[in-house]
Amino acid sequence: MEGAGRILSRTASLWWRAAKTTKPPPNRLLFSTSAAKQVGTHDGSFHCDEALACFLLRLTNKFSAARVVRTRDLQVLESLDAVVDVGGVYDPSRDRYDHHQYGFEQVYGYGYSTKLSSAGLVYKHYGMEIIAKELLVDEGHPNVHRLFLALYKSFMEAIDAIDNGINQYDIDQPPKYVNNTNLSSRVGRLNLEWMDPDQSSERENEAFQRAMTLAGQEFLETLHFHAKSWLPARSIVMECLAARGSIHLSREIMVLTRSCPWKLHIFELEEEMKINPSIKYVIYQDGRGKSWRVRAVAVSLDKFESRKPLPFLWRGLEHDKLSEVAGISGCIFVHMSGFIGGNKTYEGALAMARVSLMS
Repeated sequence: MEGAGRILSRTASLWWRAAKTTKPPPNRLLFSTSAAKQVGTHDGSFHCDEALACFLLRLTNKFSAARVVRTRDLQVLESLDAVVDVGGVYDPSRDRYDHHQYGFEQVYGYGYSTKLSSAGLVYKHYGMEIIAKELLVDEGHPNVHRLFLALYKSFMEAIDAIDNGINQYDIDQPPKYVNNTNLSSRVGRLNLEWMDPDQSSERENEAFQRAMTLAGQEFLETLHFHAKSWLPARSIVMECLAARGSIHLSREIMVLTRSCPWKLHIFELEEEMKINPSIKYVIYQDGRGKSWRVRAVAVSLDKFESRKPLPFLWRGLEHDKLSEVAGISGCIFVHMSGFIGGNKTYEGALAMARVSLMS
């Protein structure tokens, strides 16, 4: 018990250079000035949420040169400028962001019901500022709020859920396979091995620094992907959805005017634009620009099953045989599962979609 007491009561401090807007802090310890603000979190084993929470705070103007202090000493924590994941207090007016205390039920809002972790709390209060600062735009820019929502959905919520022990699926059956490649799992593996003879605070702090770097790097990569790829693709898909009435009277076929990651958007935009009936097929030119594809839309983003697969009799056929069976010239292939097919021309791909819709 004496050894455990020493571990719980020790106070360890880290100093890092403020994060630049394009990459996380370097992997080395640095001293900051005595005037630097101090962000506290617990020592001992760490998780993804406090590593990311510390990183996010240091992206803000208020804590851009903050010194990270790792301790469970309540007196020390009380003296710090911000505290995450320890202390038993949630009070944003004092920058206290713990989520372990009795009665804590904070959620992100906007229809989300997942209880927040320390990372989610910091993101809820500082996410808009961080996004605007990274993109060099005003916080009031409409894309900032759109990205604020998108990053929570695609990145932050999973960290909150995993840290709070919330299952991804409401089923009583065991999963068909194990997935330990998520960010929370990878951060967890950065903790010191239990058999490592050197369990010093210095080694532990170095491991936590690596955890901050890993979590922060992935946050920034996700943010810049959404800003540079996700947002432009969203605009293209929205325009193509609006024009679907000129493609087919059913309004269930969409033609993509420019290659982009459309599957990330179609489900969300269908709901937002109140599209009914739903889109069954998306037609687009393949990456080499030499032929056209007709893709059956999945029932949801995380499912392989198609809303309306291409006809059963076409599946697995190619070229002349497929063209003969389909009665459409220029056919190239239809996948065995019926989720995608190809034709040499746009007109041929559109004909495949029209016939499939009526089958």
